[in-house]
Amino acid sequence: QVQLVESGGGLVQPGGSLRLSCTVSGNIFSINTMGWYRQAPGKQRELVADITSVGTTNYADSLRGRFTISRDNAKKTVYLQMNGLKPEDTAVYYCNSFLTTTKWTPPRNYWGQGTQVSVSS
Repeated sequence: QVQLVESGGGLVQPGGSLRLSCTVSGNIFSINTMGWYRQAPGKQRELVADITSVGTTNYADSLRGRFTISRDNAKKTVYLQMNGLKPEDTAVYYCNSFLTTTKWTPPRNYWGQGTQVSVSS
């Protein structure tokens, strides 16, 4: 049993900031990559950013510079700091973790339930 729980979403004005958090729990042997994806109505789910176990980051080109991903390995938590939010950032944001539950099996992707981020004037 693996669970990813997001928090920190909400309604903000354009130009505002939010910080999302996602904590992973359950039977976990090793967490490889953690990341954030988002999905707006009528659109495909897209990568926002991800981060490896050693701290290497990857961002969607359009979001680089406004969003920052980080992780706390001791807390099994990944964060997304979102600054300069725009209406087009409105979406459900999903936490993702690529992890193994035992040392004998390959890693799998796990997803959180999503948290709504709304940017509106």
